[in-house]
Amino acid sequence: MTGRSLTIRALPLFLVLGGSLAVIAMGQQTQPQAAPAKPVRTPPPTRDPHTSGYVEAKEMPDGELPSPKSNGNFIIGPTYKPAPEMAVKEAVPQGQVYEFTMDSKDSKIYPGIAREGGMQPDPANPAKLTVKSGSKPYTRKVAVYVPKQYVAGTEAPFLVGTDGPDRTLFTALDNLIAEKRVPAMIAISIANGSGDAQGSQRGLEYDTMSGLFAEFVETEVLPLVEKQYGVKLTKNPEGRAAMGCSSGASAAMSMAWYRTDLYHRVVSYSGTYVYQQWPENPATPHGAWDYHETIIPNSPRKPLRIWMHVSDRDNLSTRDAYHDWVLANERMAKALTDKKYPYQFVFSKNSGHCDRAVKAATLPLALEYVWRGYDGK
Repeated sequence: MTGRSLTIRALPLFLVLGGSLAVIAMGQQTQPQAAPAKPVRTPPPTRDPHTSGYVEAKEMPDGELPSPKSNGNFIIGPTYKPAPEMAVKEAVPQGQVYEFTMDSKDSKIYPGIAREGGMQPDPANPAKLTVKSGSKPYTRKVAVYVPKQYVAGTEAPFLVGTDGPDRTLFTALDNLIAEKRVPAMIAISIANGSGDAQGSQRGLEYDTMSGLFAEFVETEVLPLVEKQYGVKLTKNPEGRAAMGCSSGASAAMSMAWYRTDLYHRVVSYSGTYVYQQWPENPATPHGAWDYHETIIPNSPRKPLRIWMHVSDRDNLSTRDAYHDWVLANERMAKALTDKKYPYQFVFSKNSGHCDRAVKAATLPLALEYVWRGYDGK
């Protein structure tokens, strides 16, 4: 054996069994140390979509989805099967997918951070966490989908997705574009800058309540896409959509809310409309929870079109009153209803946070709904 040291006691016998070396000691035998047990995480409870205070919703028969023409609140499940549009079809024109890598040293907006150590609740305020971060470089992948129908030199609508690359999105677009249910759009699927939650690069990008991530995409990602792949991306916010799951969904919402001049369409799965923001900002003291608590209720209606989802077993932290993902999304739906936004909200039974089965069943619906009304002008 090379590259290892082996300590044997009490005249061991060596046997070769199935191509591996077995050690049998005729005396004291060294037992392998068991790995320390990971703490058991309590699974989120199942929440009833008919709970008092939740928005009134239409319950669909199991296996059926709402129409992409319908606004409002819907309950789906408990069983899910992938939509036909999620499978590759040989007769359908296939778009081209390109990939490139971005390095943090080239970014003026996000040079890179990482959390150092754990996070501890502030004894005086459990909603606040003690977090320490330091600089750390990163790389991220970006995948670019260009549909077969794209005409070189023309200006195209597009969708920006977080936590990429997401190849299921590209398959869905192949089929939906071929059936003329969505426009022939380019999709830019961007990986996060690593880590998660407060103090991380991903948390800084996605949970910060500002238009900074939209600015990063606009000034550091889109110019590379246009230059490297010879495409033209529309400047019209009606032809731009943002999409994500969890904190990636709240990032998509912030892209459109804070930069309505850039984005008018949002797809949100298990949106993190809770208190994850770090560093703190007195203007938004409860982070993305403020969307439904104060921001949307107290702001004039914006020209946004939104598709939203949450699961009945979505995330829940009981350390404070601002970390129930189901309640947050229910409150978002109510705030959007009160302001008469065009939106569709889907509550999925028998499912969890960013549930893959739910996404496979609903992504074509979400895309078709959010792009309704786009005429290319």
